[in-house]
Amino acid sequence: MAIIPVPQLSDNYAYLVVDDATRECGVVDCAEADKVLAAVRQHGLKLTTVLPTHYHFDHVGGNEDLVKAIPGLRVYGARGEHGRIPAQTDEVDDGDTVAVGTLRGRVIGIPAHTNGHIAYYFPQLEAVFTGDTLFIAGCGRVFEGKAQTMVESLAKLAALPDTTQVYCGHEYTEKNLRFALTLEPSNQALKDKYEWTRQIRAEGKYSIPSTIGQEKQFNPFLRTDSPELRASLKKLDPALGDDRVAIFAKARELKDRF
Repeated sequence: MAIIPVPQLSDNYAYLVVDDATRECGVVDCAEADKVLAAVRQHGLKLTTVLPTHYHFDHVGGNEDLVKAIPGLRVYGARGEHGRIPAQTDEVDDGDTVAVGTLRGRVIGIPAHTNGHIAYYFPQLEAVFTGDTLFIAGCGRVFEGKAQTMVESLAKLAALPDTTQVYCGHEYTEKNLRFALTLEPSNQALKDKYEWTRQIRAEGKYSIPSTIGQEKQFNPFLRTDSPELRASLKKLDPALGDDRVAIFAKARELKDRF
């Protein structure tokens, strides 16, 4: 069993989810079909399944070309995206199961970036594909939900086992960490992750995956209870409330301008 990142566009990732038993694979978030199909051929795989996390073009722009190249592909899409997933064949909801060969993935509804945003959690792979909701050291912009919605969605992901690998939709890690350091400059785990990321990115390597356990150590949007983070935010806004949603919303507002 394997997960193969396929860089897309300027900073996106698609992922091949591989069942070694059958050599079948699925692709998460295909923006550019030619690159995905080249990776499928390179690794001697059979693409059977398309797994979009949400309807934005940089996550589904290659769907139609994939279906033209491989008729009969199963293309999943969240019911909450209201038919906006190109070439969709199967609607799914929170708690449903998707299949890639003998692998089974659980759909997790995580709205806020879009109303129908979903993640795919594969226990056999100890991996979750989070699209634009949970990034390494960050989270997505709240486009179609409210701060409360995103807090609830992130809590669902944070409840997965700490060993779960996090595969997100973009290579935003270094900038996310620089922002996080403005809120928790004394966080040693955060400082270590930043230095590691700078080094591996300078070497042209990917920063993915992280794990749920690691994200709890340095992702500011999973650390709204951190005394240092709260103090940093209240220094900027003395009237800021103490509840988790208010803390999250202020941090997200700052990140939007960072």
